[in-house]
Amino acid sequence: MSLLSEERPVVSIRDIVEATGLAKTTVIRLVQTLEQNGLLWAAPNGYLPGPGLWRWAHLARSSWELPPETRKFMRDLGARRRETVNLYMLRDIYRVCVAQQESPQPLRHVVHVGDELPLWAGASSKALLRDAPDALLRRVALSSPYGEGHVKRLREWIDEAAHQGWAVSHGEREDGLSAVAVPVIGRSGTVVAALSLSGPTVRFPDGLVRELADDLRKVAGEMSERGFDHPLSPTH
Repeated sequence: MSLLSEERPVVSIRDIVEATGLAKTTVIRLVQTLEQNGLLWAAPNGYLPGPGLWRWAHLARSSWELPPETRKFMRDLGARRRETVNLYMLRDIYRVCVAQQESPQPLRHVVHVGDELPLWAGASSKALLRDAPDALLRRVALSSPYGEGHVKRLREWIDEAAHQGWAVSHGEREDGLSAVAVPVIGRSGTVVAALSLSGPTVRFPDGLVRELADDLRKVAGEMSERGFDHPLSPTH
C-alpha cells in the first residue's frame, strides 16, 4: 500500500514484487485479499487505491480531529505571529505532527499532519522529552547521525528547556529553519504534547524568540487548563 502515492497512483504486480522481494504467488495472494476487502481496485494497468480506504480515511480524520477550542487557539496564534503553528506528540523515537496551522507567508515551514519527525534535534523534541527516561534518550541518540554520545547533548538541551519553560532551535535538523516550542501539560502533570512556531531563521532573531515563547506558553497553558485531549494522549 505504501507504494501508492500521488506520483504513482497505480502499481502492478511486478512493481510490488520488485519492491518487496516477495514471491509473485505471495504478492498475488496478498493483492487479492486487499482487493476483496476494498483496499485495492483492479485496473487495466495495475491496482488503484480501493473505495474501502474512504471509510478508513473518514475514521482517521475524525479520530485525529482536535476540539474546536484547541483549533481556535492555534488559528489565533498563527494569525498573530504569521508563522506555522505545529502540535506534536511523542511516539516511540519520533514526534508526530497531530495538528498544524500554516503560516500565511509565501516562505514558510510546513509538515503534514501524521508526519513523523526525528527526536534527536529540534525545539519540539526538547520540550517533548522533558520526562523521558534514560533508555529512551539512548535510543533517540542511536537514531541520530551522532550516535550514543548524543545523549549528553540531548540531556543538556532538555534540562535547559525545562529550566526556562521553552526551547529554541536554529538549523539543528534543517539549515535555515528555526523553531520555538513549549510543552503542553496533561492532567497528570507530565508533558503530553509540544506546541511550536517555526519558519525561516531570518524571521527568528534572538530579540523575538522570547516574545514568541511567552505567547506559546500562554496558549499551551490555556490548552492544559481545559484538559488537552487527543487519541494519541497517554490518558487514553
